[in-house]
Amino acid sequence: MNSPRPFIVGVDGPAGAGKSTTCRRLAARLGFAMVDTGAIYRTVALAAQRGGIAFDDDVRLGALLPALQIGFEPPPPGAEGAGQRVRLGDEDVSQAIRTPPMSLGASAVSARPVVRAGLLELQRRLATAPGNRGAVLEGRDIGTVVFPDADAKFFLTASDEVRARRRFLELQTKGDPQPFEAVLADQRKRDRDDSSRDVAPLRAATDAVILDTGALSLDEVVERLAAEVESRLARRG
Repeated sequence: MNSPRPFIVGVDGPAGAGKSTTCRRLAARLGFAMVDTGAIYRTVALAAQRGGIAFDDDVRLGALLPALQIGFEPPPPGAEGAGQRVRLGDEDVSQAIRTPPMSLGASAVSARPVVRAGLLELQRRLATAPGNRGAVLEGRDIGTVVFPDADAKFFLTASDEVRARRRFLELQTKGDPQPFEAVLADQRKRDRDDSSRDVAPLRAATDAVILDTGALSLDEVVERLAAEVESRLARRG
């Protein structure tokens, strides 16, 4: 008799809505694995940039994907708040992929059908790996494409100004200060690109729970998502 599929939680939304931190906290609270699909696309963009491959070169992107070894691992001891580490082969690229150019690069490569098709199976495999009680997946199209049959779907959002302010402060803490106006412009461009692409555009699934995080604390967001997941887990038995 086959064991049931892990409980799948899909969390979608635009950049800066608080998905990454929320999903890390939610996965830790539930004892679930976390799959950061945004980090996967950022890593593809980084590998393409290093290989001199244009983000719209479908032929070379398609040839690049099979050789990429992308994975996640827990943070080192004493750095639990730092979140998962992202590896490209043997290299820790956690910091290298978290730059404004890689944000835009991720948006660009994720619009390519060849990239989305090539990474779809990887995302599903990471989420349903043996030993996973459940998995929290963060992205733009989890509830609509990757796992349209997810057990719980959420769509986090906030105004573009709120989301850009969060990114602005994050860059400052990383020693990479940029004018707020530039961060907001990048934010709006990425929103346009993600929402208007032909393949898997950013949108809320029809059965997703939509939550505006603009006026909520991180604890409040995590609590609301956890309460909903725990209720569904109880019903599932």
